[in-house]
Amino acid sequence: MATTRTAHTVWEGNLLEGNGVVTFDSSGIGQQPVSWPSRAEQANGKTSPEELIAAAHSSCFSMALSHGLAGAGTPPTKIETKADVTFQPGTGITGIHLTVEGTVPGLDADAFTAAAEDAKKNCPVSQALAGTEITLTAKLA
Repeated sequence: MATTRTAHTVWEGNLLEGNGVVTFDSSGIGQQPVSWPSRAEQANGKTSPEELIAAAHSSCFSMALSHGLAGAGTPPTKIETKADVTFQPGTGITGIHLTVEGTVPGLDADAFTAAAEDAKKNCPVSQALAGTEITLTAKLA
């Protein structure tokens, strides 16, 4: 069965001086302020579309990698993924780098890297972001 998740943003003012609030409707986890300076300069306690993409990508990738490893008979005990989404004002999102460290009993580094590459290719968020270069660094803990 398909699921739909919803968030909404209320923005006030122009791009450079305005600000907004993004609300996580489906989960009810709250609201986060967003602004152009938080996107193009320093975060200063506010989020950005790129940080939200990084959160989505790191969580989806971790789930996909965990699923793939378990399906191969080597379930992980821990997967920690960081997603760095690079934004260049005037150009847009120029790349995403995933860094993953896993604790996977009975698995060697080459097999872990291969599983991570497969998860990078096949996680739904990676597929949705296919127009962006996605790179990966993977290592066992």
